[in-house]
Amino acid sequence: MLTTSERGEEVHKSYSLGANSFIVKPVNFKEFSEKINSLKLYWLMMNRGPEIDPS
Repeated sequence: MLTTSERGEEVHKSYSLGANSFIVKPVNFKEFSEKINSLKLYWLMMNRGPEIDPS
């Protein structure tokens, strides 16, 4: 979940609905760009997803 909200009930609801992560996006473009680059590094380079059975 990528949002501008920091409300606790939204964090809880997001996880209860299956979100893998809850990230509050900055309003400032430079900070937003830095956060997106960090997310990209994590999800594309560091995260290991489940193996999928090809059958």
